[in-house]
Amino acid sequence: MDKNPGWELYRSFLAVLRDGSLSGAARSLNLTQPTVGRHIRELEVILGVPLFTRAPDGLRPTAASVFAQPHALAMAAAAETLLRTISGTADQPRTVVRIAASEIVAAEILPAIVMTLERSLPGLVVEISASDRTEDLLRRDCDIAIRMARPTQSNLVARKVGQARLGFYAHLSYVQKNGKPSDLQEMNPHRLVGFDRETEAVRALHRLGLPLKRDDFTLRSDNHLVQLAAIRAGLGIGICQCAVARKDSALVHILPEAFSPRLDVWVAKHQDLRNSRPMRLMFDHLVDALKAAYQHG
Repeated sequence: MDKNPGWELYRSFLAVLRDGSLSGAARSLNLTQPTVGRHIRELEVILGVPLFTRAPDGLRPTAASVFAQPHALAMAAAAETLLRTISGTADQPRTVVRIAASEIVAAEILPAIVMTLERSLPGLVVEISASDRTEDLLRRDCDIAIRMARPTQSNLVARKVGQARLGFYAHLSYVQKNGKPSDLQEMNPHRLVGFDRETEAVRALHRLGLPLKRDDFTLRSDNHLVQLAAIRAGLGIGICQCAVARKDSALVHILPEAFSPRLDVWVAKHQDLRNSRPMRLMFDHLVDALKAAYQHG
């Protein structure tokens, strides 16, 4: 081996492993696709083995990639630990905390929570990863994660902060024009806002006794922020977190007795961050603030 591969090569390697394509890895790393491709080719030349093979659905890892993955993940964890340790020292003027949350929580709930903490922690820099994809705390995709299910990974510190209640909502203008259904069977004639592709969240709704299909919706999007914007625009009836809807007096709760599922809300971090004062302050602040946000479900 003529030289040791730089960390940026391994970083691109892990992103391609995670996302299954050069384009997906480029988006997640905020790089161009040719740059990620060059990183992979350079790493293959240095290591002397192919790392991926092309397939109809993207790139598939070779046996060498499977063997190298845990070692590359260990490098990523070490790099993140170094960064967080340095950023948490007393003489460091800026502290970076990366929080992962769903699109709705990131846009509708987190900003106000972060604003109140900035007053007690000068120099705080917050990165918010807004995605409904579960980020890996062990791999250090984020420092703190807000999840709607109990974390199952080991080596995590996790606190349950409450339950997020879901409900059907429509804008007042829609209700005034179209009325409200009296039961779930009367939902079909109404304009409904919902998903475009079936996901695990959609299958969870099916298990709750709500067998909605793609063809039932007159506006379809897998982005929950788009769905919320459509509900607020009066385009139809859709599902929203009650904690979010309560902040908008123009949103009308539809059939709360017939449909009111709840999701547990958890805050989690890697146990290695317990001794970092900024991380501890952010974690405790999130726990307290989210308990208040979800105290009524």
